[in-house]
Amino acid sequence: MHRATKIVATIGPASTSPDILLQMLQAGLDVVRFNFSHGTADDHRQRAEIVREAARQVGREVAIMADLQGPKIRVGKFENNKTMLVAGNTFILDANCTLGNNDRVGLDYRDLPRDLRAGDVLLLNDGLIVLDVTRVIGEEIHTVVKVGGELSNNKGINRQGGGLTAPALTEKDMEDIKTAMSLGADFVAVSFPKNATDMEMARQLANIAGAPYGIKPKMIAKIERAEAIPALQGILDASDGIMVARGDLAVEVGNAAVPALQKRMIRMARESNKLVITATQMMESMIHAPVPTRAEVSDVANAVLDGTDAVMLSAETAAGKYPVTTIETMAAVCIEAEKSEESQLDRDFLDRTFTRIDQSIAMGALFTAYHLGAKAVVALTESGSTALWMSRHWSHVPIFALTPRVSSERTMSLYRNVTPLHVDTNMDRDAALNQALEVVVSKGYAARGDMVVLTVGEPMGQAGGTNTLKIVRVGDHF
Repeated sequence: MHRATKIVATIGPASTSPDILLQMLQAGLDVVRFNFSHGTADDHRQRAEIVREAARQVGREVAIMADLQGPKIRVGKFENNKTMLVAGNTFILDANCTLGNNDRVGLDYRDLPRDLRAGDVLLLNDGLIVLDVTRVIGEEIHTVVKVGGELSNNKGINRQGGGLTAPALTEKDMEDIKTAMSLGADFVAVSFPKNATDMEMARQLANIAGAPYGIKPKMIAKIERAEAIPALQGILDASDGIMVARGDLAVEVGNAAVPALQKRMIRMARESNKLVITATQMMESMIHAPVPTRAEVSDVANAVLDGTDAVMLSAETAAGKYPVTTIETMAAVCIEAEKSEESQLDRDFLDRTFTRIDQSIAMGALFTAYHLGAKAVVALTESGSTALWMSRHWSHVPIFALTPRVSSERTMSLYRNVTPLHVDTNMDRDAALNQALEVVVSKGYAARGDMVVLTVGEPMGQAGGTNTLKIVRVGDHF
């Protein structure tokens, strides 16, 4: 079955072995996420080699996404590794404290006291512990425990409503960008950006670091700060895509606000011709169980129906017991959800104007394929832009994107409803189009007599040069 929605999965201890990773790719994994919050540069390089070899064995390109840690604001360590906070008691966050105890704990972000004042609410450990700030004295943040619980080493801190000044890119992130480019990462995910400037800076650093390797990665903004919501359009304009990072975002804006924000972010991304990934706890129970909960199945299906390009797995595949089964399950849920998804192609095209020839051809191909009942759209593309524009609209017609560029092939593995394939650069137009038809037939998407819509640029080999639309029946030759 053709699956339009792509699957991003995090590689970790549970999925590092070549055999398991190969099975994950065979199960439908499209993009491998490297979490730079864990592991050394050498760990990441070794895993990148395993990913590329597994992709070679399955016969398709798989993208690598480097996910930067960002400014994780955390408590320090405790003498006994943890303490129990009791509602009503006082507790101090102290930037000068080295080892915490039952009364206070240190901070790894020493500027936190300057960001806070009396009346602020702090959420620790993903919101499980709530502290009310009563006063700030020098380096000490005095609080009263509103919701208690066990607090252990290095748990995260968020301020309700956002507003912490920590920069999006830390020194570690800047080094990690260099590592990511050295191992050939196709996407860089930036944690906690507040505005377009954060993304522009990250792109500049990645382009500089990637230049010796001939790499210009696509930049993904992780939307997880409250401040990012009003700045969303600017962030989209400065990025290639966004990630709906529902964990930290939920802590800052409240759980109840996240579902509507998810729908809004997905819609805005698609309208802006950008990618969008939905992430966090999508199949969390499968870390320990071989089947998901009904709620998780609904969550994944709703993200698909919202129009997300990809759904993402984190601990489920990095540390879970069932990494391969989780991907198989997620793929099956995506396919079922897509069957019921309604196309709104005609409505999408109302009041739209296209100023570029290649974009007009892309939209014309999609519209024609949908109304003619074509079995597939085949785009010969250098950069992948034609496939991206087509993928922003749902038509139930599979899109095949043939490119001579490996980098474009990998990037398009994240585009919704797009199957990227490699084509020989030396082919002339007719040979390339015939090969494209043969691929569609061999994969079972079309048979003799079926209609297929083709787009190509003449002369071939120029990025942004798509200028020709052809409608052919399988069996006809050029």
